Amino acid sequence: MPHVVVKMYPGRTREQKEKMAERITQALKETIGCEEKSISIAVEEVPSEEWNQRVYQPEIMGKADTLLKKPGYVPQST
Repeated sequence: MPHVVVKMYPGRTREQKEKMAERITQALKETIGCEEKSISIAVEEVPSEEWNQRVYQPEIMGKADTLLKKPGYVPQST
């Protein structure tokens, strides 16, 4: 605990993803007091043309009551 999944468009480097994971890890350690060995982080790349169907509708709109930070965009229909 916890396991974090970051979904984003393809195009970031491995180095960028690793730095992001390091910062998320640090934030979790500082804010909820968990040990680093308890944290896992995954990255799932989703092409922009699939974002609405695979992420926005099922995981953002479909689980809106669980969001702690809502997006400031509405994707275009594909």
